Amino acid sequence: MTIANRKYILIAVTTSSFMTPFMVSSLNLAIPSIGEEFGGDVYALSWVITGYLLASAVFLLPWGRLSDIVGRKKIFTTGIMFFVFSTFLCGLSWSLQSLLIFRIAQGIFSAMFFATSIPILTLSFSPQERGRVLGINSAAVYTGLSLGPVIGGWLNHHLGWQYIFFLTAGLAFLVLYFVLRYMSGEWLGVKGEKFDYTGSVLYGIALVAIMYASSSLTKWNGAIILLISGLIIMVCFVFYELRQKCPLIDVGLFKKNTVFAFSNLAALINYSATYAIGFLISLYLQVARGFDSQIAGLILLSQPVLQALFSPFAGRLSDRIEPRIVATFGMSITTIGLFIFSFLTAETPLWFLVVNLALQGIGFAFFAAPNNNAIMTAVEKKEYGVASAVLGTMRIVGQSLSMVLMTLVTSIYLGQVNISPVYSELITKSTRVSFLIFALICCGGIFASGARGNLEKKECKER
Repeated sequence: MTIANRKYILIAVTTSSFMTPFMVSSLNLAIPSIGEEFGGDVYALSWVITGYLLASAVFLLPWGRLSDIVGRKKIFTTGIMFFVFSTFLCGLSWSLQSLLIFRIAQGIFSAMFFATSIPILTLSFSPQERGRVLGINSAAVYTGLSLGPVIGGWLNHHLGWQYIFFLTAGLAFLVLYFVLRYMSGEWLGVKGEKFDYTGSVLYGIALVAIMYASSSLTKWNGAIILLISGLIIMVCFVFYELRQKCPLIDVGLFKKNTVFAFSNLAALINYSATYAIGFLISLYLQVARGFDSQIAGLILLSQPVLQALFSPFAGRLSDRIEPRIVATFGMSITTIGLFIFSFLTAETPLWFLVVNLALQGIGFAFFAAPNNNAIMTAVEKKEYGVASAVLGTMRIVGQSLSMVLMTLVTSIYLGQVNISPVYSELITKSTRVSFLIFALICCGGIFASGARGNLEKKECKER
């Protein structure tokens, strides 16, 4: 592969990594506007985010496994193509229900390039360049998070929330152009193996039942039964996978590979504790403090800017010293920031809020890229697709859990009322409680990150 092709592959993949966090961070600011146009309480509006995440989580692992069998480029390209279409439809939504349907479609198709982007980068660059390239990819994610509140806040304020989707669809079309023109490799992992359809169905049903029931515990009496059913099906899925010659996922990988298992656990905990920050702070600033979406976006900017600035450095650092050390440091910084947020009040100075968001950004940067590096380096090349999909699943399930926990706490304090400045005191109180819970969860992540052990690089063995 030529240097030019590798450059354009990096551009295509990092742009795809940029556009989805850009869209999500923009939508966090647009939630009040969507609520004004379509109605709905906090629970219903949270599904604009959660529905997308859940769909992505359900399909990430199957798409990752399928990409190992039929080729990563095929899955990546197909996902981008249909993502363009579904994103445009989101902008044309005529009701909250139609928006939720199109968001679920977005989640299904975005899972196709989520599952394949890191394997494509990992296989396109040498092991010595891996930390740097993954750091650049992480920086693209955080740049999207940085620009989302600013550009998305401006679009929402002046043109309407629909233009957030139109702009994202345009970025996806640009990615599609680079892929079709410059991406020449196919990167097969396990050509000829069978795809596990039964395992995929069991996994999907279990995950949907668990996540939907968890978010509905305060809304529906039958949610606990659905939750238990989902957990039982998940156990059945694990036992089924242990007996398969070509499983959806090698469950034994978690048992025999400590670095892989604890790195993924750390990712799950990190995203469970941090993803709802943007949603919570956006509500706090716009509803409890009375700022418009533009101002709220500028305040939120400090977190992802620091993430984008420090991620390439953290990635390079994890090439030189143990990723475990760098990632655990990042998780510790994040925990401190979450605990500080649990003291928010209606009179908290804005400079204090900005400084703590910046602290969170530094913590995220030092955790994400080194943790990704550890996961991809801990497995063999033939397992890259599934390893990336597992990492993506941990990320999205963690993000979904974060939204679920936030929704549960908010529902306890607010009930089923539409969001309004009248309830600003209750919103602030639920925000404090949510952050305290997230800080306690993140404490567990420090131990998971530190317990993974030192990295044994698989490529060295293969050569």
